[in-house]
Amino acid sequence: MAQKKLYGAVAEFPSPAALLEAARRMREHGYTRMDACTPFPVHGLDQVLGIPHSPLGYIAFLGGAAGFVAAILLQWWTGAVDYPLIIGAKPLFAFEPSIPIIFELTVLFSAFATVGGMLTLNRLPRLHHPLFELDAFRRVTNDRFFLAVEAEDPKFRSDETKALLESLGAKGAALVEEEG
Repeated sequence: MAQKKLYGAVAEFPSPAALLEAARRMREHGYTRMDACTPFPVHGLDQVLGIPHSPLGYIAFLGGAAGFVAAILLQWWTGAVDYPLIIGAKPLFAFEPSIPIIFELTVLFSAFATVGGMLTLNRLPRLHHPLFELDAFRRVTNDRFFLAVEAEDPKFRSDETKALLESLGAKGAALVEEEG
């Protein structure tokens, strides 16, 4: 039988404003390893949770730049080096007729880099999360607002953290275990 370890504490809040205030107060108490689950974006929640700006834009740009360079090299290599054909005294490689291929490979590489970067940054695919075991959590995509504090947080003490979440207006708080 697999041994279970503590994932953290999770609490349900009645509204987005209550969730935002609870997250703010938890940060004031020194908690840093938190996550919020809501059915829609809550303005300001990222800042309160301390979530940094995503590097995904840079990843997409680098993928696009790689596609741009790959398109130019591909067309130059095939037209001027590997199989040169002189047709009507035209140059072996010209930038102007290469623009459609450059555009297409830039978009293609950028899209692949964006999807790969998103999956990597989100640590996906993760087929199971410990919060999925909570019955109340099943409605998080509908009308529930949850704040989870991970056990890896330096300030985390199971009973104290759960009591603090309850004191901040949670409808209910629970400790969550995960397969070890």
